[in-house]
Amino acid sequence: MMKSLCLSLLLVSVLFMNSLLEVQGKKWKGEGTTLNLESIVIGRCYDYIRLVNPAVGEKNCSEIWEAFKNAFINKDPCSILPKDYELFINLSFHPIPPNKSLFWENNQLLVNSFADRGRRYMSLADTLFGFLGDFLNWCGQANSTGLDYESCPTTEECENNAVESFWRMASITYAQHSSGVIHVLLNGSADGGAYPQPGFFADYEIPNLQKDKISQIVIWVVDDIEGPDIDSCGTHTVNVLENRLSTLGYDVTCTDNYKSVMFLLCLDYPDDSKCTFSSSAPAAQRGPVSSDRGGSWNKLMFVSFVGFLFRFALVY
Repeated sequence: MMKSLCLSLLLVSVLFMNSLLEVQGKKWKGEGTTLNLESIVIGRCYDYIRLVNPAVGEKNCSEIWEAFKNAFINKDPCSILPKDYELFINLSFHPIPPNKSLFWENNQLLVNSFADRGRRYMSLADTLFGFLGDFLNWCGQANSTGLDYESCPTTEECENNAVESFWRMASITYAQHSSGVIHVLLNGSADGGAYPQPGFFADYEIPNLQKDKISQIVIWVVDDIEGPDIDSCGTHTVNVLENRLSTLGYDVTCTDNYKSVMFLLCLDYPDDSKCTFSSSAPAAQRGPVSSDRGGSWNKLMFVSFVGFLFRFALVY
């Protein structure tokens, strides 16, 4: 009797907790919608077309927000498909300059810094459609026009969630419109290898590259300054990538620890052994400049001292 009562109380407690979580909106494991999402998206839109990249021309930022929101609002959060963002992509799309595309895996912050908001390269996050969603989270609720600020589904809970489908559509669009020499920045210290499969580059970007528009694919494999050297050109997963691209008919080159990226990484680790770079200028070329400056100064001091002694002798 006591055992049955305990089980009944346990069942009631579980049901109560589930009901409480439902009331509070804690349905999913992921973070909820970013607060002030509408203001952020519209603000980013104006920031982009006015300051970041005015060359894209005028865009209707309010209309872009409505298209973005309507892709997932009032829908089952696990039933959002990439095609639901088609109108948003059409309204926010602009050409990607040739030779500027920068694909990546496992190094988002580094890519953002290296691309420099499109000034050096134009990664997906440097396009208007990628810029609007970068680092944000969002989802709606079935049979509701409101956003869910408490929780959103993770990819592990369901693949067809609002954020995952957004980046799939954005990645496909980005790949389809990249041209000239394209660049791929991979993390040689990443667990599991620099070229993950499955992954956005492997599954959504490579299949949508337009071969007739691309002259070369340049791969840079860069290790974390304080990380291990797990993957490199010609080995492990990078070799898999090189073979895949070569089989598809692309001209592929690969460089380990590309110096320009290493310089950027070393800003935060100036004393690390990996950040000891030899100068391109021979010491013999630098020496005379330094010696001449020192010699000129020594001569000036000597002449000044002799003049002082001469004047002192005249007085006394």
